[in-house]
Amino acid sequence: MSAIEYQPLGIGPVTIPNRVVLAPMSGVSDLPFRKLAARYGVGLVVSEMVASKEMLRESRQSARRMLFAEGSGPVSIQLAGTEPEIMGEAAKLAVDRGAELIDINFGCPAKKVVRKATGSALMRDVPLATEIMKAVVGAVEVPVTVKMRTGWDMHTRNAVELALIAEDVGVQMLTVHGRTRCDFYTGTADWNFIAGVKDAVSVPLIANGDIRSAEDALSCLNTTGADAVMIGRAAQGRPWLPGDVAHYLATGEKREEPDLLQRWSIMREHLEDMMTLYGANVGIRNARKHIGWYLTGVPGAAEFRNVVNNTLDPAVIAQELVRFREMSALAGSR
Repeated sequence: MSAIEYQPLGIGPVTIPNRVVLAPMSGVSDLPFRKLAARYGVGLVVSEMVASKEMLRESRQSARRMLFAEGSGPVSIQLAGTEPEIMGEAAKLAVDRGAELIDINFGCPAKKVVRKATGSALMRDVPLATEIMKAVVGAVEVPVTVKMRTGWDMHTRNAVELALIAEDVGVQMLTVHGRTRCDFYTGTADWNFIAGVKDAVSVPLIANGDIRSAEDALSCLNTTGADAVMIGRAAQGRPWLPGDVAHYLATGEKREEPDLLQRWSIMREHLEDMMTLYGANVGIRNARKHIGWYLTGVPGAAEFRNVVNNTLDPAVIAQELVRFREMSALAGSR
């Protein structure tokens, strides 16, 4: 496939500037993370999953999850829930808050989500999933999209059935992760199965699962025939990756990954933004996993991580950041 094929993608009246999407990841792809991914050039960022009932109660957590930065591209809010009427009302509220796309979550495999009969559990209840899609499509004028897995388990891979129903009720884009719910993230994503879903529908389809590099993205697009790719876990600690992949698909050229000092600067900004959003204590706690991802394989990082993991004092964090930067500068000069 040539680079020209990876130009803007239309979803109803909404235009995604390229063919790479950052996956919604609860506890990961919050506002600071999405801001970074958008800056590096990903085509679309999707909010963390927002529980529809929480949104209608206007909880502080749901409000944070719907925050978007200016210039981050089309605003896509992902909703989860089991009651069609409440999902429809939550979708209306999301649009009132600025959503240009509403994404329905039929894909989350987490136990705490599935126990509430939502996320990928809804792939076991196609009639209810259908009523949810109808309610949301009927409630809003913006495009509605759906994220799903291939099915609940290897014996019930019903993504084609659900995709056809989604298209019939007015869903305008689909994302399919190439694993079942019971696979969680083990094994290998089945891109060939995604190709079967793509062949069955005419709406745009995004392929998700095991896309860790620009080469993976190109291979996935060639295998699935999908219109775009979605990158999730591979972007943890590398928020620039989706944008780098988009650049490669559009130009055929690979961008260099940030060096150690650039990575330090990104990490510092990310930490500071998280403390601003959540407050110092919660921000530091939430940032710890990101710091671990940023520093994977970096020499001398263990001591820095140990300090961060054992303090909630911003002054101590700031002092350690300075020390670690000096060490990084020395390492870069050798």
